Amino acid sequence: MKNNRIKVGISVGDPNGIGVEVILKALQNKEILDFFTPVIFGSTKLMSYQKNIFGLNSMHFQGIFKPEEAIHGKINVVNLWKENVTIEFGQPTAEGAQMAQSSLNAALESLQKGSIDVLVTAPVNKEVMQTEEYKFPGHTEFLSDALGGKALMLLENENLRIALATHDLPLSEVAPKLNKEVLKKQIKSLNTTLVQDFCIERPKIAVLGLNPHAGDNGLLGKEEITIIQPAIKESFDRGILAFGPYSADSFFSEVQYTAFDAILAMYHDQGIIPFNTITAEYGVKFTSGLSFIRTAPSHGTEYSIAGQNVAQPKSFEQAIFEAISIYKNRKEYIKLKANALQKTKIEGIDIDEDLPLDGEEI
Repeated sequence: MKNNRIKVGISVGDPNGIGVEVILKALQNKEILDFFTPVIFGSTKLMSYQKNIFGLNSMHFQGIFKPEEAIHGKINVVNLWKENVTIEFGQPTAEGAQMAQSSLNAALESLQKGSIDVLVTAPVNKEVMQTEEYKFPGHTEFLSDALGGKALMLLENENLRIALATHDLPLSEVAPKLNKEVLKKQIKSLNTTLVQDFCIERPKIAVLGLNPHAGDNGLLGKEEITIIQPAIKESFDRGILAFGPYSADSFFSEVQYTAFDAILAMYHDQGIIPFNTITAEYGVKFTSGLSFIRTAPSHGTEYSIAGQNVAQPKSFEQAIFEAISIYKNRKEYIKLKANALQKTKIEGIDIDEDLPLDGEEI
């Protein structure tokens, strides 16, 4: 049974932020190693240096050179570099960005090879990360490109789940990025992840409007009439319980948002602001829509408190256990779906194989 523990790959993020601190604090309780096997992509020198700064002297690391060497019951650290590192807490540096990139690349490669089961990423500085290799506004776009899928960012905490129709974009670019087909695909993707990753049999999805008051019947914008409403209707006609568009300014009362299993917001602030307000920033980012599982804490590098030993690990802990939960749910779903498809073939029933995956009616 011990050898069946899930391997959780962890990228260290920007070492000048709070990433390593929350990783260490999340793993400091030895009992947590009974639930999974952590594999950190970085260096034992980096981890040891920061554990001493934060007074976590009882922690010990198992230095390895590849994730296949990970030992269960240990905090495994894949040594990607041997040299000493210069840490400048609260300051974005080229060296810090290079370490973050090396860690992410190695973790991603191991995820694709199956050497780790899930990936949890610590925060990076998106601006200083920009290189010829990394020309993306964030992890979501980078992972979509690297893994060959269409990722949908999902923020979640217990029963609140908010997906973003557009990610890190200037507000002026949001409306041109939206069209009916794009929204239909995102509603379908969100429905799929609710079914297979969260075990919700018939999820209800609320779709927010783009404009103030959801356009006020065209007075404040036409996107609700020409794009969002048709996407919702066509999704509903295919068996997905999608509703809206709802006005974002009044939707997040407890009476309204709790009636749905997930919400599709049109742009970054429309989803992030209510999410952080309701969850007090103790949430998880889940990159849904891909064949691999990646989660992250909902906070960023938090340079303003880096190195001060005040960062709280709760969001990172949630990200770890949410990745494990989604991994188990998806594995069970795939197994059940395979059994169901085998049964239909035996009985000679011809079905659209996409329908069970998306939770739509046959």
